[in-house]
Amino acid sequence: MLTYPDYSIIIPAFNEEAFIADTLEHVTHSMAATSLTGEVIVVNNNSTDRTEELARAANAVVVFEPVNQISRARNTGALHARGRYLIFLDADTCLSGKILTAALDNLESGSCVGGGVCITGDTGTTARIERAIRWWNSLSVRFGLAAGCFVYCLRDVFETVGGFNEKLYASEEIWLSRALKKRGVSKGLDFRIIESPAIVTSLRKHDWYSDTQLLMQMALLFIPFAFYSKKLCGFWYKR
Repeated sequence: MLTYPDYSIIIPAFNEEAFIADTLEHVTHSMAATSLTGEVIVVNNNSTDRTEELARAANAVVVFEPVNQISRARNTGALHARGRYLIFLDADTCLSGKILTAALDNLESGSCVGGGVCITGDTGTTARIERAIRWWNSLSVRFGLAAGCFVYCLRDVFETVGGFNEKLYASEEIWLSRALKKRGVSKGLDFRIIESPAIVTSLRKHDWYSDTQLLMQMALLFIPFAFYSKKLCGFWYKR
């Protein structure tokens, strides 16, 4: 008799050899803290480094997506997932057992369609960037918008709304959040942002760009058409 995991953790990865092993180690420890069964799927998004090799060494299921686009990679992982709950995690983000348990408890409650989590950086930052992170977290909680580094949801609702929008090269998690919330309302389910603990995600882009450049990229949030251009979204694809 075939058995399926309760949840699937999907990690899109494009040239992530510097982070993937540590991320998967955190995932393994976090999964051991839950009472449900899970699986880990790494989507090799056309990497040219050792990302796939390291993911396989960590016993993750590895699938391939040739088109270098975050939304497509996430959807490809979902197509191969077997769990009734889906969790999308960035390859440079450290998942804790408390956050994973909170997300699964929300989904198990029968009153939650999905959600996200507040974020914090893995290194020290400038005061300006710290303010930007606090601004995002307050926006996330107030309006129910999940940060891309961690999104969780019911699989059936994810499929009903069509998954991540593959016309977008960034901000796909914002549009999915809105779609899940809208569908959740019709089913009497809410969209929950986990406020504490915050998830630790890499601030490596802080080493690559100036504060001004980073804030200009964040300003794209207010120019929706920009996310349909891979050129304008190059910030999210640089390695």
